[in-house]
Amino acid sequence: MATYPVRVIPLGGVGEIGKNMMALELGDDILVIDAGLMFPDEEMLGIDLVIPDIRYLVQNRSRVRAILLTHGHEDHIGALPYVLRELREVPVYGTKLTLGLLRTKLKEHKLHDKVDLREIVTARPFQIGAVACDSYAVCHSIPDAVGFTIDTPYGTIVHSGDWKFDHTPVDGRQTDFARLSQIAAKGVLLLVSDSTRAEAAGYTPSERHVGEILEGIMSRAPGRVITTTFASNISRIKQIVDIAFAWGRKTTIIGRSMENYTRTARELGYLDVPQGALVHPAEVAKLPENEVCIITTGSQGEPTSALSRMALGDHRHVVVREGDTVVMSASPIPGNEELVSRTVDNLFKLGAEVIYEPDVRPHVSGHASQEELKLLLNILRPMHFIPIHGEYRMLVRHARIALDLGVAPERTFVVTNGDVVELGAEGGRLTDSVPSGQVFVDGAADVSRSVMRDRLSIGSEGIFLVVISIDSKTGHLVAGPDIVTKGFVPDEDAAELIEGTRQRIVEGLEQAQTGDRLAEVSALRDEIHSTVSDYLYERTKRRPMVLPVVMQL
Repeated sequence: MATYPVRVIPLGGVGEIGKNMMALELGDDILVIDAGLMFPDEEMLGIDLVIPDIRYLVQNRSRVRAILLTHGHEDHIGALPYVLRELREVPVYGTKLTLGLLRTKLKEHKLHDKVDLREIVTARPFQIGAVACDSYAVCHSIPDAVGFTIDTPYGTIVHSGDWKFDHTPVDGRQTDFARLSQIAAKGVLLLVSDSTRAEAAGYTPSERHVGEILEGIMSRAPGRVITTTFASNISRIKQIVDIAFAWGRKTTIIGRSMENYTRTARELGYLDVPQGALVHPAEVAKLPENEVCIITTGSQGEPTSALSRMALGDHRHVVVREGDTVVMSASPIPGNEELVSRTVDNLFKLGAEVIYEPDVRPHVSGHASQEELKLLLNILRPMHFIPIHGEYRMLVRHARIALDLGVAPERTFVVTNGDVVELGAEGGRLTDSVPSGQVFVDGAADVSRSVMRDRLSIGSEGIFLVVISIDSKTGHLVAGPDIVTKGFVPDEDAAELIEGTRQRIVEGLEQAQTGDRLAEVSALRDEIHSTVSDYLYERTKRRPMVLPVVMQL
């Protein structure tokens, strides 16, 4: 019997929507499940992506044996181009489509030929070092999604991935109930399960429901139908193309990520559409408007997405106009509501009809609601339970469901990123924590929290630049203070404030330079910073970013 405990460490995806990542530590082996991203909110100025902090994995890189991927959505694979720069030697396991989508992503980062990608097949066990693993099929809003089982000395850990129980999925591939029963028969030490819709009562509707709504839209729309959804929602894209074709419409795909993902899905056999159903974007202008369907990116109102550019009238292929019907075939991710509303408003201003209300838009979630969560817990009957993939209130609701179904309170853990849950012969307990958090990506570079704080400070309070020149031998002021301010006070109010600030700086420097010993340049900067900050707050009750520059002549 092993003497070490099993450590379960969420590094992302708990207390938040997105950037899902979890580490399982079994003695000398660490397995990582998923490595996703999260899109920035409006306060994250200039930030493109948010990814998990992987300091703990980098510190223990010699023990990281593999990264396992549950499916190909951005919130589960999007961080890999950045993670694999640090953990290049770690192999990545996933199903055929998941690895295909990942390979497309890695090509953009010139990493596709430098990473060890290993394909897995559901219900076919595989070994990672000393750890026995397996996967089982789950139904989600993308094909080829799986959950994982990890064998430990104390029992089986089940990681659900993202899932729901859809009895009529578009691709015909249901969650594998028979396999879940087999797993349960062996006994489940721990279930780690998706909580995204733990607040929703009942059952999540089938993806087929979307098709019924799309039929009605395609049949009634007088002109072009422009539909937006997630680029990786292959099942939804297939439905749109098939229904559009049945109503005499040809479809074009617009948006770089969606074009890449659909191309990969077609090449791998996961997106089979009728011959002639798809056309190039440049061909759209040649077709009658009531024979056109456009599928594009931008369901979350992302400023650089194709739909947002169409809404602003600056897309090279599509100009939105009266007669168009725009269909928002996705729900806003929490935090993106304002961006989506802005896009919808701009589309209405251009004369389009926009279908966006929750009760009429063609969208169903890919995540399980409360009755499905209960059913999974009842099938597996886990000894321990950790809810994941959701904001904190969702985790709490999911944990309460588990408690209602008989999981003991001392064996149910609502955790935050970085928390460590240890499982052993004596049961489970919450122990210490490891470094975790957010890493901001701006272009190709990581941005620290201090840089983010500076951006927020400049954006909310403005900047006050002070430049002085001093004699390197005497320390006396030679030139300045020269002051430049931006975003702080209107120009007409600035003259008096700047003059008063200049006088305070001179007085402060005179005091700093008293005595025989010259003040260090760093000390002069600190003196200017504190003097200016105090004076400006005294006068304006605001604290702009103060940047002192001291030059020695």
